[in-house]
Amino acid sequence: MELRNFTRRARVLRLSSLVAGLLALGVGHLAGAQDTPLLSGGVGFFSNTPGGNTSAYSILEPLAAVPVGPHLLIESRAALLETWSPNGQGGYDHSHFVGLTYLQGDYVASSHLTAVVGSYLLPFGTYNERLSPIWIGNFQDGPLVASLGLLSTGTGLGAQLRGNAISRAKYSIDYTTWYSARSANSQFSAERSFGGRSSLYLPGQRLEVGLSYDRSLQNTQENFYGMHVWWEPKETNFRLRSEFARGHHAQGYWVEADYRTAAFGGLDSFIGRFEPLFRMQQTFRRDTIISDGLPLLNTQRADFGLDYNLPHNVRILTSYTRQFSSTSNENIWETGIVYRFLFPAWRGK
Repeated sequence: MELRNFTRRARVLRLSSLVAGLLALGVGHLAGAQDTPLLSGGVGFFSNTPGGNTSAYSILEPLAAVPVGPHLLIESRAALLETWSPNGQGGYDHSHFVGLTYLQGDYVASSHLTAVVGSYLLPFGTYNERLSPIWIGNFQDGPLVASLGLLSTGTGLGAQLRGNAISRAKYSIDYTTWYSARSANSQFSAERSFGGRSSLYLPGQRLEVGLSYDRSLQNTQENFYGMHVWWEPKETNFRLRSEFARGHHAQGYWVEADYRTAAFGGLDSFIGRFEPLFRMQQTFRRDTIISDGLPLLNTQRADFGLDYNLPHNVRILTSYTRQFSSTSNENIWETGIVYRFLFPAWRGK
């Protein structure tokens, strides 16, 4: 037990030292610059009740964005997690985790090219990069198919090239390509892979359609394919997001819609702060050799949510899920509260 506690304290100290180093780097290079480091992130408390068994967890996800001159940006996100779960004997087990989610350097060469090196979120599909932070996602948990194409870690260790390939008044095309090396480091674990994503965006329709590809090069080599569609009609507060992913052992999709009304005094009125949600998702097994993080049986889930957007970047998240599979059906209730913070490290000039 003492050894375990010592290891945990050591991880906390390493994380604190790393964050302090990032800020010191920003101070050393930006003392006379207008761009200042931004400290952002979210803190939340959640409860999850699948099949009548309630678990709870609190999480702090700080994010640092440190510009170094006009072209270089260092960014990192960490996770500090405390979990309480039933132990089957009438009590609860407690565990905690501290670690970096990613740590990367971005060199912005132009609007058409940004080079990324370090530990980064794999840009397969959209959920991992865009919706996984707790202060952004509408639902407490991610889609069942979110892990497909992200290998075992969801992060890569290596390099990316990304940017805007074509930009016109009526459309634009962006791209991302990456290569990840193998790493067994406990803090920056990754598998060897390469892949890419490309998206077409139509600003007139506010419609985005994209394709993703990932090739696993470690152990059993596999291909993963993905597609996403996002739509946010103009002059409405309706959003539609969807993804499809296919691997060698499983495939699935999710479709999510949310809406806020401005008809009763605007989005900041009592009614306008309510945000009803719906998400439909299904997974399909091609075989049961490897789960890929997906259920080993064909599964359907319907998620019904109602979020409330309080002032000062505070949100209350509630949802009810009905899950269907060939062996059993299950009800899942989830609640949570999230606060998003954002401030500069110091006053800019």
